Amino acid sequence: MTWSSYFRASRAFAALAAGLAARVVAFDNSRFDNICNTTADSVFPGTGLLDCSFMASDIQTCQSKGKVVTLSLGGGGASVGFQSDSQAETYADTIWNDFLGGSSSTRPFGNAVLDGVDLDIEGGSTTGYAAFVTRLRSHFNGASKQYYITGAPQCVYPDASLGSTINSVGFDAIYVQFYNNPCGLQVFNSASGFNFGIWDIWARTISPNPNVKVYIGAPASTTAAGSGYQDPATLANILKTTRNRFPSFGGVMMWDASQAYQNNRYDVAAKNALVAAGGTGFTFPACTANAFVAGTNYPGSSQVSFNGQRLCWECALGPIVHDDFGS
Repeated sequence: MTWSSYFRASRAFAALAAGLAARVVAFDNSRFDNICNTTADSVFPGTGLLDCSFMASDIQTCQSKGKVVTLSLGGGGASVGFQSDSQAETYADTIWNDFLGGSSSTRPFGNAVLDGVDLDIEGGSTTGYAAFVTRLRSHFNGASKQYYITGAPQCVYPDASLGSTINSVGFDAIYVQFYNNPCGLQVFNSASGFNFGIWDIWARTISPNPNVKVYIGAPASTTAAGSGYQDPATLANILKTTRNRFPSFGGVMMWDASQAYQNNRYDVAAKNALVAAGGTGFTFPACTANAFVAGTNYPGSSQVSFNGQRLCWECALGPIVHDDFGS
């Protein structure tokens, strides 16, 4: 399980230390909601960058419990972007020095070294993100610890903001937002709706990293998103079913940690369901279906194989009238 969230209270860190498989601390224009903000906390002289170094021990406590803590850039409603690859590379150097394994006099989290970067890009220019990731990877090479690059695309394939980036540079995991979208969890039982199968094909045949893991992004309460929320039992069934169907399945991401906490520990129910299921659960089913042909109209419940893989999709894909796989 993983999180991509703006931590809204210090108890979020306490929850991590207690054993949640939480993963992401979000960074939004130097704002960390009511933990560290411009109202109560100072900025580094001559900058707008908050000094949140008092959070270092909390972050390190989470890491000592085996939790990966990464910096999330972007977010819903943020129209951000780069004007050029060189600007993106310079920004990657800044992120490395301020938050990761580099050095700087303006480190918002003091001596805490985060574990990587998450791109939650939902608007603005698409320029430069591949260069940004590539530059970060150059810093990661030879480092004394492992770093991660993750992303949070919308479930609509291909993603308008991150699609070209995740196709050109390797990501370690993607947290697909199956909420506020027509392909969200609310249409899990629709042959033409829920499209984790397409993301699985992307992960294994298009992604530069064929071992990338795909997480189901789910809203953590009825107030967390406009659509996609499922009760704990329904989500548990979705997670176990998807886990058993697709080898790229990595787990679940929830938006967000604070709402899961308040929603009767919605996170614990999901985690317990996956732990109880055990292992990965996936085996390739025998498949004698004809190969997928781009441009063919496949009605719901059709069976196809793709790219030599011995797979059968029935409800997983549904009607296909063009090359949805991006090949």
